[in-house]
Amino acid sequence: MKARANRRRGIARGRRLFAGAEAELVPQARLSGPMPWVIAIMVALTAIALAAGLALGNTVTAASAEIAGGVTVQLVEPRPDVRQREAARALDALRVVPGVASMRLVPQQELDALVSPWLGTGIDSTQGIGVPVPALIDVRLTHAATRERIAQVRRALRGVAPSARVDAQAEWLKPVFDAIVSLQWLAIALVALLAAALAAAVLLAARSALGANRDTIEIVHLLGGTDSQIARVFQRSMAVDAAGGGLVGLALAMVVILSLGRRFAGLGAGMVSSGALVWSDWLLLALVPLLAAGLAMLTARLTVMHALRKML
Repeated sequence: MKARANRRRGIARGRRLFAGAEAELVPQARLSGPMPWVIAIMVALTAIALAAGLALGNTVTAASAEIAGGVTVQLVEPRPDVRQREAARALDALRVVPGVASMRLVPQQELDALVSPWLGTGIDSTQGIGVPVPALIDVRLTHAATRERIAQVRRALRGVAPSARVDAQAEWLKPVFDAIVSLQWLAIALVALLAAALAAAVLLAARSALGANRDTIEIVHLLGGTDSQIARVFQRSMAVDAAGGGLVGLALAMVVILSLGRRFAGLGAGMVSSGALVWSDWLLLALVPLLAAGLAMLTARLTVMHALRKML
């Protein structure tokens, strides 16, 4: 009796398929289940990971452009009077070096502010404290600070400022940049893994729905239904789940991203503030639910078509 009832229901659904109501071929509740929430979680995590990768990329790009031509000259002479004379001669020598766009002797007040968190205030050796602070000259080159240009600056200062140490600012921050790039690749890998996990979840859901509706599908085939028509039903159902779950996931991700953005903006650090998302980044984040829906639809269709070829 139960088999006959199932067969009658299958025939009725098959007739509705050819009557134009193909979404009723399989009850919608059997296809949905927890899938919208699974997709919402996947989309939220993907958007957060993507936002992190984009912010890290913006940080590296902005910081690299800012310090690409930056050179720092340290005058480590411990005697303040000699150090001041060397600084004056170094500025005169740098003005005639080809490729130097600008230079600035960092004021003593700024140096005190830089080291005061560790050494306290009033660390100038002229006050008898005996803690000499090197004089710093911030030099900007017209082009990137290559080894050849650094060597040229060193040669210009060798005779007038023997205690000068010349370093490219990019070299100081290279370990930081390398770490940020590694984190960026980690974010990209996480996005790829989440996309694969989403496809796997859709695949399992589609297979489960196929198994639960096998009798109905066989009857639809007997009535002349094609594999493409049956796959379209599952594809549409998964598209609805993915669209709803994707929007919920994107909303959750936006709350997290905006909250973290305000937290980092409050730090006031230059490198952190340069990692703010731009309009193109927000546009890419808005595409995440659409891409998730497309991936879910494609996975569902391929899974159903492959299973139907093996089933019948």
